Amino acid sequence: MRVLAAIACACLGLPAAAAGLASDINWDRVDLPSERAAIERFQAFDQRLQDVGWKLVRGNAAFCDRVIPSIGLQLQDLASYGAPEVARAALGMEGDFAVQTAARGSPAGLSGEFPGNREVTRLARMDPNQWEAGERLYWQRLAKAHDHVDAMLAEHGGIEVGFANGESVKVGAVDVCATRFELMGEGSRAVADGNRVVIGIDFPGFSYPEEVFAGVVAHELAHNLLGHSAWLDRNGRGRRNVRKTEREADRLMPWIMANAGYDPVFAQRFMEQWGPRHDGGLLRNRSHDGWDERAEFIAEEIPTIRALIESEGAADWRTHFRREIDPQKGL
Repeated sequence: MRVLAAIACACLGLPAAAAGLASDINWDRVDLPSERAAIERFQAFDQRLQDVGWKLVRGNAAFCDRVIPSIGLQLQDLASYGAPEVARAALGMEGDFAVQTAARGSPAGLSGEFPGNREVTRLARMDPNQWEAGERLYWQRLAKAHDHVDAMLAEHGGIEVGFANGESVKVGAVDVCATRFELMGEGSRAVADGNRVVIGIDFPGFSYPEEVFAGVVAHELAHNLLGHSAWLDRNGRGRRNVRKTEREADRLMPWIMANAGYDPVFAQRFMEQWGPRHDGGLLRNRSHDGWDERAEFIAEEIPTIRALIESEGAADWRTHFRREIDPQKGL
C-alpha cells in the first residue's frame, strides 16, 4: 500500500514516501490508520532528535557565540505533505497547522499544552493557516511560521499560541545556542550547515540509547558552534582542512554533552559503537580520522572536562577548549 500523506520535503525534516496528486486520490483505497501511523512514526523519531538537541543547545547556551530565545516548539504544516487532504483526514484536522514536537524540558514541553498534532490557529496575532500556500509539498510556509515565532520571541521574549478549540497559552522563552534540528524523511546521513543539524531517519544511531545517540547530535552541533561551515567556505574544503574540523568536532563532543547533563564518556561510547560498523575501513573517507583514533581523541578530553565541572560547575569550552584551526583565518 502506498502511504500518500507522509511525503513531504525532506529539506525541512518531514516524512518521505510515495505520493500522487490530490486529484488522483482514490479514497476507497486509502487506509487512514496506516497513514496516521506513518506520520506518527516520523514524529516519534523527530521527538527523539528534538529532545536531545534541546538538552545540548540549552546546556551550552552560556558558551555559544550566537544565542537566541526559544520555547522548544516545532510546528507542522499539512501543505508541505504530498497529499494534504489525506494527512488532514488521517489526523482529524480541519486546518493545516499543528504541533509537530515540543522538546522535553523546554518551555513548550513543560507547559503541557503542546501534545502532538494539536491544531494551531494563531501565532501571536497571525493565523498561519491564512497564509497562501501551494497545493502540496509547499515547505516555504512552514519555514515562514518558524521564522515568525523566532521573531516574536526575539521581540517580546515569549509568544501566545492559539488552538483550534479556542484556547490559548502564553509561553516565555529561554536562551539556547542558535541551531535548529531537522529530521529528513529518508537517508542515513548526519550533517550540519552552520544553522541546522539535519539527520536522516535511517541513521543507525537512532537505535542506540539516548545518551549514546546524543554523541552524533553533539558532533554535528559542534560543527555549528565552532563555525566550521563558514571557515571552510573561506579557507577551502580540501582534505586537510576538513579533517581538522572533523577532529575538532569529535573533541568538542564530550564538552557539549557534559554541559547537557550527559556523562562525557558516552561521546567515546558512540564512536566505539558506531565506528566499527560504519566507518568504512579501508574504504573510509580520508577526510576523517579512523574511528579508533577518533575515540582516543575524545577520551583524551574527558579528564579535563571532569576537572572543570568539579572546579567550576561547567565545562567552559569557549575558554578552555584547544582549537585545531585558527578561527580567524581567512577573515
